[in-house]
Amino acid sequence: MKTVLGQERTLGGLPMGVVWGFVATLIFMAGDGLEHAWLSPYLIEKGLTVQQSATLFAVYGAILAIASYFSGVLTEMWGPRKVMIIGLVTWLLGQVLFIEYGLKLNNYAIMLPTYGIRGLGYPLFCYSFLVWVTYRSPDRILATAVGLFWAAWSGGLYVVGSFFPAYMLPKIGYIGLLWSAVAWVLVGGIIGCIVVKDDMRKEQKGNPKEKLKSLLSGFTICIEQPKVAIGGVVRIINSTGIGSLPIFFPLYLHSEYGFTTEQFLQMWGTMWFANIIFNLIIPYISDKWLGWRKTIQWLGSFGMGVMLLVMLYTPQVFGSSFLALNIVGILMGITLCGFVPLSALVASLAPENKGSAMAIVSFGAGMSYFIAPAIVGAFIGLIGVHGIMWIFAGMYFLGAYLMKFMKLPYEEKQDERDFLKEKHAG
Repeated sequence: MKTVLGQERTLGGLPMGVVWGFVATLIFMAGDGLEHAWLSPYLIEKGLTVQQSATLFAVYGAILAIASYFSGVLTEMWGPRKVMIIGLVTWLLGQVLFIEYGLKLNNYAIMLPTYGIRGLGYPLFCYSFLVWVTYRSPDRILATAVGLFWAAWSGGLYVVGSFFPAYMLPKIGYIGLLWSAVAWVLVGGIIGCIVVKDDMRKEQKGNPKEKLKSLLSGFTICIEQPKVAIGGVVRIINSTGIGSLPIFFPLYLHSEYGFTTEQFLQMWGTMWFANIIFNLIIPYISDKWLGWRKTIQWLGSFGMGVMLLVMLYTPQVFGSSFLALNIVGILMGITLCGFVPLSALVASLAPENKGSAMAIVSFGAGMSYFIAPAIVGAFIGLIGVHGIMWIFAGMYFLGAYLMKFMKLPYEEKQDERDFLKEKHAG
């Protein structure tokens, strides 16, 4: 940490406000993630059907996708702090109403809109902070800053959000855990809103309508550059399969093999801990040897298709072995890192319109929260858990096929040279 007279203190080149924002993100997302891996089984135990639970998460995902897409333009129009405050308030409002009038009264009609309102919260809070990070961080360490944001995001949502419930559920119960989430989000939200300032270097000009038009260009670029659209589809697949598991898999493991909710949470947290560690390793391997496209195609897409099936059949082979389940979880977390280069690849395919291209990637990430539960709700009653797992595995295999068409310009030129050599040799 260092400071120069009249300048903001920094840590590793990053302004301290940005560093504290990472802390705020981790705490906020820990609160947001406290129920993700157990809420669906809990609702089903309280009398909801699997389809109703899936619909609840689909509504949440649809609203989250919209909020993810529009968080950027709102930040440009109003500044990050205002958008973060809106995100904090809507999350708290949705959570309190969801607990008091939805869960406690077991009123499904109230659960749907209140959980949906909560879905506005973290995209508006976290993604507006991410925009601020891109303005406040020096260009030479911008990639590091963005990487630290995603590490804090994942560490809160999946690691703390899994291990804390596994430890606290026996002590304070499900409702108590949901109330503790309010404390986590409130602390993280207050820290974030204090350290983030509306001091971005404004680069966009024009009135709000022009800025909104600029944001919507994310959809037009899909027509102009179809590879960006393919990248958005692969991004949907990226999170859809893995994001679907907490909706139905803990209940399956419990009913068929006796695994407890706490055990699933421990496995889930271990998986994401391994994912965060290897997020620092796989990109290096991708840059040095495999290349972005092949890493996404074979390690990410094809690998995740295989690992979903391994996760499905492992209990059938090893029974209620918690060790075997954790080993598979760790391997799945590592395999999931194969999707890390996707953002860089899509941005490189549209070097003149990176913002629009990244809007599609963000929208794809948000849409997965809608598509995953929608598929579960539509098909689990017809084909069961095994059929659902094969659907998601098939989606990953489809993603591997689609990556054939995501070649960068230098790869296409190389293919042309190889074709001409073969033609000439023939």
